[in-house]
Amino acid sequence: MDKKQKIIEATIDQFTTKGVENTKISDIVKAAGIAQGTFYLYFPSKFSVMPEIAKYAVEEIMKEIHASVNLHDAFDNKMEQLVKAVFRITEKKKELFAVLYAGLAQSEHLKQWESIYSPFYNWVYDLLEEAASKMEIRQNVNSARTSRILIGLIESTAEQLYLYDSPSQEEIDAQYDELIVFIKSALK
Repeated sequence: MDKKQKIIEATIDQFTTKGVENTKISDIVKAAGIAQGTFYLYFPSKFSVMPEIAKYAVEEIMKEIHASVNLHDAFDNKMEQLVKAVFRITEKKKELFAVLYAGLAQSEHLKQWESIYSPFYNWVYDLLEEAASKMEIRQNVNSARTSRILIGLIESTAEQLYLYDSPSQEEIDAQYDELIVFIKSALK
């Protein structure tokens, strides 16, 4: 593992353990097993690591989606698989996402979010374009805008369930079902 990756992983670990505000660069370099000067070769501050953490999070999301969504299925099935994948990765990596949102909110790097998220936006865009061409969804869907809206809606629902609340499995299932009905209705 290269030094930059060690810094990223150590930052995630320290932010998760100590919180973003309470973590010092000295904590990060100790956890990474590198000299403090090495940290500054890659990042000017602890908050400047946030875009790299966001890229890592998007990579994790995309891995889960690629493993979970059968591109040969009908559009409705793909949407259900997509929602399940986002719910699953949010639950599995909830500490990562909590750190990410806390850190981005406290840094100037929030404006980089759109470019970091482009692989996910593009994937959903392609999904919508294909569905529109097959007449599985309404023809006037603006795929660029709708991809961002869908991702925001799905992730926000998953975050409410796994990051902020502690609902029962029954409530999680009910939210999932309502989200699926809402998405399908909006796109028909």
